[in-house]
Amino acid sequence: MSSLLELRDLSVHYRTARGEVTAVRSVSLGLAAGQTLGLAGESGCGKSTVAMSVLRLLPRTARVEGQVLLDGEDVRGMSWGRLRAVRWAAASVVFQGAMHALNPVHRVGEQIAEPMRLHGVTGSVSALLDQVELPARAARAYPHELSGGQKQRVMIAMALACEPRLVVADEPTTALDVVVQAQVLDVLKRLVSERGIGLVMISHDLSVLASTCDRLAVMRHGQVVEEGPAREVITSPTHPHTQALAAAFPTVGDPASRQVTPSEGAGGPVLLRASDLHVSFGATKAVAGVDLEVRAGEIVALVGQSGSGKTTLARTLLGLRKPTSGRVLFEGRELPRSASGLRAYRRQVQLVLQDPTSALNPRHSVYEAVAEGLRIHRVDGDESARVAEALSQAELRPPELFFPSLPHELSGGQRQRVVIAGALALGPRLLVADEPVASLDASVRGEILALLLRLRRELGLAALVITHDLGLAWTIADRVAVMYRGELVEQGTVEQVLLSPRHDYTRTLLAAVPHAQRSTRPNWTSSP
Repeated sequence: MSSLLELRDLSVHYRTARGEVTAVRSVSLGLAAGQTLGLAGESGCGKSTVAMSVLRLLPRTARVEGQVLLDGEDVRGMSWGRLRAVRWAAASVVFQGAMHALNPVHRVGEQIAEPMRLHGVTGSVSALLDQVELPARAARAYPHELSGGQKQRVMIAMALACEPRLVVADEPTTALDVVVQAQVLDVLKRLVSERGIGLVMISHDLSVLASTCDRLAVMRHGQVVEEGPAREVITSPTHPHTQALAAAFPTVGDPASRQVTPSEGAGGPVLLRASDLHVSFGATKAVAGVDLEVRAGEIVALVGQSGSGKTTLARTLLGLRKPTSGRVLFEGRELPRSASGLRAYRRQVQLVLQDPTSALNPRHSVYEAVAEGLRIHRVDGDESARVAEALSQAELRPPELFFPSLPHELSGGQRQRVVIAGALALGPRLLVADEPVASLDASVRGEILALLLRLRRELGLAALVITHDLGLAWTIADRVAVMYRGELVEQGTVEQVLLSPRHDYTRTLLAAVPHAQRSTRPNWTSSP
């Protein structure tokens, strides 16, 4: 079978102030039409650099060696005119992070139509939306009016607008909940099957690639360290790095993946309680009759798909939104209504935001980011000592080394630790962590989860972890509460909810988990 895409001895070097850095080293891969090739690896391993090489989307600082053959024609030798004709029409890209890839001031229908207009292609935007299972009325929406999964489908529709033979999808399901993720993956698989396109699928999540790809290449430090049929690579990895990637995503039901014992979070007094809590936006009920409690030293996972009301509930528990009715109690007392009272409450209950890049001021140093809460709450004592202690607790050592760093100088995992350190600086009793590892790669994800468990054991911290990731809940939580359309439809111990679910929606969430995570046996040995 002839190759639609062929990479021959591809190497990419970047010019930096400190000299030349090699991002991709001697990569050779092929992809036929109607097949899906997965590229797996951690952040910085070179996956996206390989993908951007296909259509010469790399920055001017990049120096490329080797060949990139698209239908036998070397992309590197194309004139700019020829390259413009190839982009979108012969090969297209689904970029990572649809919210940032879409223009916020243009309706999505206009953005889907743009490549068709540039290439003189006649077609229907509504037909493209139908292919990705969106209603025609979505064309009139602006990006902010769509959910994460809907925006991702718009990106896929745009990539298909000129009927390319090759589509490169860079982390198309990152930070999507399991139900929406399954829907997006089903759309991609169906398009490969029905239209015979070649798909390059990039992800750090082996379970996503296992459920999608025919072949899989695992990258580390710019090189392909293992490559072969996806099933074989997943079930019988030979390289230590592939084995580590597989182990980083826990298997729901696998005792080896549980990192807590049943007694660790049990028996403490109730710290936070929501009683018959309702929150409405006009006629829309975002939270409906929720009863939830978090005990001292306990980790509770609040799970559900996007739009289920998880974040609205969390904001209400933090006193950032007033409930329509019902009560929130901390240590048996209702939340204060005065600004000074809420300030004192929030010193005890701290928020860890989902996206550390957005949470941190890009112009503030690490020291300023951690010290900000101390200044707002007018905490007495040696400020630099408190900042250093918080950074050490978040495992950023030596802390003084990080004081002057700006957010863009840190890795994703380090930025998340800075956000956690900012919360720890005030000595809280409870952390509310909103998707704390959703956008992190495999090894960093494991490090952050281990950090949360260590903070619970050493400091007695309780945590309410908001997540769509059932593997995360299985790994670190004592109890799970499942939220659907504003209601808590099921809650109990992790074993009760995830191994013997009573509610149909919980079963739906479990069924949507990619195949490689669904086994009840360890070591990723199940069949898809």
